[in-house]
Amino acid sequence: MGRDYVIIADSTNDFPATFAEENHVDIVHLLYEIGGETYGRERDLTPKEFYDKMREGLPTKTAAANIEEITEHFEACLKDGKDILFMCLSSGISSTVSNAFIVKAELEEQYPDATICVIDSLCASGGQGFLLNIAVQNKKNGMSVTENYENLESVKRNIVHKFTVEDLKYLQRGGRISKAAATIGTMINLKPLLHVDNEGKLVAESKVRGRKKSLAQLVSNMGECMGSYKDKQDLIVVCHADVDEDAKYTAKLIEEMYHPGKIIFSGVTPTIGAHSGPGTIAIFFMGDKR
Repeated sequence: MGRDYVIIADSTNDFPATFAEENHVDIVHLLYEIGGETYGRERDLTPKEFYDKMREGLPTKTAAANIEEITEHFEACLKDGKDILFMCLSSGISSTVSNAFIVKAELEEQYPDATICVIDSLCASGGQGFLLNIAVQNKKNGMSVTENYENLESVKRNIVHKFTVEDLKYLQRGGRISKAAATIGTMINLKPLLHVDNEGKLVAESKVRGRKKSLAQLVSNMGECMGSYKDKQDLIVVCHADVDEDAKYTAKLIEEMYHPGKIIFSGVTPTIGAHSGPGTIAIFFMGDKR
């Protein structure tokens, strides 16, 4: 297996916090701002506090992990004689990965015997958490840092992301849709269905009128992406932005249609939720295509 290594991920992986603690995953915390106040490391908000502030109309900002923060985490491992497997939010959404590659190049000169693997997950939220879970299991199964990296690179585009939002104004604020489209869509109760493509970018898929219909369509659309994985859904992840009942309803539909081995529930963290808004429901699973 070679040298021991540490799996590091950024805080946008949207898996339950206990997962990182139990599996010794080091987390790089991305900062976010709401109402002019900064949070994300020692000082944080609960999901409900954050989304209630969004509902009140407070403006939000998010930031990628900076070079100094990534360097601090990497050096702590390298000084301890351990290699690194770092996984972060998709390059189609964040510049964290480009900062990580800068740090990798600098530290490889200082620690020539070390192996530093940086993975552009091409995933977000629970999709990134899904990939992180694979990384943890790979390490437990004895994969070296390089073997783990190569496996993750081979499967990352098979992690499918499907999601919908409750209020179009947050997508409009983030420049995903026009103000006119958001206004008209809200008037006629349109709910967009979106996914993350092979380049790790957010893409609109279709629109459905009504919340319950959008959730049902979201689940129905999963099947066409599953392909050869249809009867091998060992894990499906459902993330939500402070809408627990809608998440349970969505999981019920998933259970009835696909009978997965396990469903994990988790919250959409502020860095992601700042752009999609309260009421977001997202589903992550394995498929032949995104």
